[in-house]
Amino acid sequence: MNSNSLSRRHFLQASGTAAIWAPSSVMAYTSAEMQAFYASGEMSVNVSKWELDTPALCVDLDLLEANLDKMAQTMSSNGIASRPHAKTHKTPIIAQMQMDRGSVGICTAKVSEAEAMFQNGIDRILNTTGNVTPTKINRAMDLRALCPGFIQATDAPENARLLSAAAVAKGLVADVVVDVDPGIRRTGIPFGQPALQLAQLVDQLPGLRLMGMLCYDAAAQHVVGFETRKAQTLERMTAATDTFELMQASGLNTEIFSGGGTGTYNIDHGTRGMTDVQVGSYVFMDAQYIGIGGETDREVYSDFHTSLTIMATVLNAQHAGRATSDAGAKACTINQPWPIIKGESGMHYRSGSDEFGTIIYEDDPSRNYKVGDKLELIVSHCDPVVNLYDQMYAIRNDRVEAVWPISARGMSA
Repeated sequence: MNSNSLSRRHFLQASGTAAIWAPSSVMAYTSAEMQAFYASGEMSVNVSKWELDTPALCVDLDLLEANLDKMAQTMSSNGIASRPHAKTHKTPIIAQMQMDRGSVGICTAKVSEAEAMFQNGIDRILNTTGNVTPTKINRAMDLRALCPGFIQATDAPENARLLSAAAVAKGLVADVVVDVDPGIRRTGIPFGQPALQLAQLVDQLPGLRLMGMLCYDAAAQHVVGFETRKAQTLERMTAATDTFELMQASGLNTEIFSGGGTGTYNIDHGTRGMTDVQVGSYVFMDAQYIGIGGETDREVYSDFHTSLTIMATVLNAQHAGRATSDAGAKACTINQPWPIIKGESGMHYRSGSDEFGTIIYEDDPSRNYKVGDKLELIVSHCDPVVNLYDQMYAIRNDRVEAVWPISARGMSA
């Protein structure tokens, strides 16, 4: 095993509580039972997370709140705002917690996510993915009619004209940002004159109001090593700043210059002109982020706590060197690095099978699991994991404090 893996494991052992497990005789409360217990929004039954039927998605409230507070404090200190991406948590309750800590709004990846957020009380929404089909454009304009704080993105002149026609047909003025490609060739219009010309077109088209631009450098977020990540981020975003300043010099409205993310949250204020950071995974963290290293720890990204976990149960322990759990790909995804067993050492986990996960023992494992024992997994990649569940259990001091519906779960259209 390489040194980075050992360092990550040491961090997780030190930051997590000691492993606890429940014998098979302990009650396993189903999701339906838990929904009934907490239907009023208040605790009516004192349930331990170790008593939940599994697989179960849990968020530690103390760790979540610490992550939210740290981001808010960092943004305030650095003189930049946050506009968190709700595609990570898909949970309006968490979005409201972010707004309560000063976020200027939230981002959504799809118009369906935006609809779910608005239906649950979130009314400042930037939809970062352009809507190109008549169906999605119509839905976006209908949402704009109800939600004055809804902003949508465009990255092509043809699309801008379609948005204009739809807005005019509905008697609306739709707020729009220009999506600028940071160089990863996924979405967005190229830097410089193409982006400027699109912004000028949006500014001139009836039914549209230009709000500025966004430029999200997804490739920068998982660059290993803080100094390397910082250098690459600031270098690549220079062209974005130049483009933003072209828009300013042309007299265009540039109140939004949105970009950045969890991996660069303490770097993005160095990009001149950037107004807000589209942080997402910081609320939960995951195995993918742990290994990129931070400003104060070169090997482990320990800036934020791993607040999101999956509770699992051992189903089979008959075979030497391994045990089988009930949390496979349908509970954990097949994203890698694999989930990490919280609080344990001398073992690793794989979730490649549809229904089953595998605990594989190494030299000197911290324990051996028996049938009915429960374990807690740090997720591989929080965004797709959240999308597998209808609800998450909000945990404090190992007790269930609330059951939160993941209202935008499955909202991929």
